[in-house]
Amino acid sequence: QVQLVESGGGLVRTGGSLRLSCAASGSIFSDSTMGWYRQAPGKQRELVARIFSGDTTNYQAQVKGRFTISKDNAKNTVYLQMNNLKPEDTAVYYCYARTLGDLMYWGQGTQVTVSS
Repeated sequence: QVQLVESGGGLVRTGGSLRLSCAASGSIFSDSTMGWYRQAPGKQRELVARIFSGDTTNYQAQVKGRFTISKDNAKNTVYLQMNNLKPEDTAVYYCYARTLGDLMYWGQGTQVTVSS
């Protein structure tokens, strides 16, 4: 059974930083694409960043240069370092994993709130 457990959300002021973590159980980590989506109130869920099994990364344009996604294969954990946070980054952030078989798994979500 696959589980994704997120941590690291919270309240921060504009310009501050947070690091989100997502620990994956099960045997999917090394072969899966891992990433983060976010959903703000009244908006659709959107892809923030992802890292492929070969360590290639993609970022949404709004976060490029401010956010960094990385992973530690030994710990089965993916991270999202968020710097220079803005109020528009406020959302619930969801970790996900997409397996080679195109199965999707989701974490429970962690709230990030950026005050102005």
